Amino acid sequence: MAKASIKARERKREKLVARYAQKRADLKAAEDWVGLDKLPRNSSAVRLHNRCKLTGRPKGYMRKFGISRVTFREMASAGKIPGVTKASW
Repeated sequence: MAKASIKARERKREKLVARYAQKRADLKAAEDWVGLDKLPRNSSAVRLHNRCKLTGRPKGYMRKFGISRVTFREMASAGKIPGVTKASW
């Protein structure tokens, strides 16, 4: 499990990206690179990293579910994800 500070940092970046998305798009359309440089660095969507919403694990992230493969496997085995069952043949 990731440290709480790492998860909090990522949530803070997500909020900044959402807040400055429109302003950043307008500045890019106007090709105002100086104005773009004055925005906070963490407001750029490139700086976001996909992390598991429950554990904060950065690797093995599954976009469709928003969680890591380890968490997905635990929840699927416990029957907590609707429509997902363990394969057996």
